[in-house]
Amino acid sequence: MIEAPQMENTEPTLGDLLGEIRDEVFEFLQTRVQMLVSEVHENFVYSKKAVIYGVLAVTLLFTAYLLLTLALVGLVAVAFRGSPYAWFASFLIVGLLWSILGTMFAIAARADFKGLAPRRTIKVLKEDKSVLTTGAMNQS
Repeated sequence: MIEAPQMENTEPTLGDLLGEIRDEVFEFLQTRVQMLVSEVHENFVYSKKAVIYGVLAVTLLFTAYLLLTLALVGLVAVAFRGSPYAWFASFLIVGLLWSILGTMFAIAARADFKGLAPRRTIKVLKEDKSVLTTGAMNQS
């Protein structure tokens, strides 16, 4: 008897395909996580300035309230001498002054913290999303 030559099946099995997909997804996610960790670490180094502004804002507000408010209120109250609302007006004026100064430092700190988002990682993820969306549409 003559046997027909056997053809080897060179197509990958479903298990092989699923394993390859799993490996690629794992590698994809691992790369993105490494990018995120790297960028967050870089931003942490630069966040020292923002932390200093934040601490300065809190310290200024607290110190102003405890140490300077009463002295300033007393000084302003002298300007309203004789009025039954002298102390009220004095506290109001000084409170507004310290609120304005504290708000200025808080805004400066917030602006520095805002710039610390992991921009490169977000950009790459958006590009990945558009590539995946475009690829899915092309295959349909």
